[in-house]
Amino acid sequence: MKMPMLLVERFFPGWGWTEIILLAGYAAFLISKLYDVRTSALWRRRSWMIFAVFFFGQLVAGLLGCDKCLMTGQLHFPIPAIILGGAVYRLHIGFMPILFLSTVILSGPAWCSQLCYFGAFDNVGAYSRKISTKRIINRNAIKNSFFVLFLAGTILLRMINAPVVYAIAGASVIGVVGVLIVIFISPRKGKMTHCTSWCPIGTMIQYLKFANPFRMTINQGCTECMLCTTKCPYDALNREDVLNRKPGLTCTYCGDCLDSCQGSHIEYRFFKLSPEKSRILWLIITVTLHAVFMGFARM
Repeated sequence: MKMPMLLVERFFPGWGWTEIILLAGYAAFLISKLYDVRTSALWRRRSWMIFAVFFFGQLVAGLLGCDKCLMTGQLHFPIPAIILGGAVYRLHIGFMPILFLSTVILSGPAWCSQLCYFGAFDNVGAYSRKISTKRIINRNAIKNSFFVLFLAGTILLRMINAPVVYAIAGASVIGVVGVLIVIFISPRKGKMTHCTSWCPIGTMIQYLKFANPFRMTINQGCTECMLCTTKCPYDALNREDVLNRKPGLTCTYCGDCLDSCQGSHIEYRFFKLSPEKSRILWLIITVTLHAVFMGFARM
């Protein structure tokens, strides 16, 4: 990638430290808003959309001729599936796969709640109407089947040395279908259908997140009022999940459900730390990553 990475430094050499200070202030402000369960869901959505607009804004500026807004000068499809597909097709682990895996190691599934440039739009789609309490039918079968087909198709293209135009065509179809799901299906379902049932990266995170020590649980004091099921856009808090005393696989630890639990029975866990300190630690790590992403959010 081209250096320097910070936006301010690219236009005003030697002044990158001002951006670092601004990002630190932004992170401190955001942590205070996310720590308060009464405002956490709202500010998570706001900050995530700010990041997405900043990311795609630089992409548009780069396409219009501002080279300093591009990372390498080579156009890549800005859809999460290509993080996996591109690495498999090229048999090369580049910047994005390393960045993605690093976030999983540090903050578990936070990629799907605050760090993905595309998921923010699915979040808007899900929240455009009231969050549904109905489980997405055959969700696991759909997402796992698509993941296998996507991976197998990418490997096949590599094995037969298919021209890159075929890979581009496949990526285009996946991207268009993803956009259509965000626009038409997620609002109708009242769930983040693209992220939980379509995106291969979302499927990977469901399982890779267990390499991270953070956990989300429901303690035994739960009264089973089911109010939390009305607040989860990730289809991870259905009646069965509450009765099992832990959110489902698609949980991203976003915390949108915390305000609905009057007894504070939904808890973050990190080894032997208290639930409150575990949540603070997770917020600090995740918001730090989010602020750093803001600093070099470009294609």
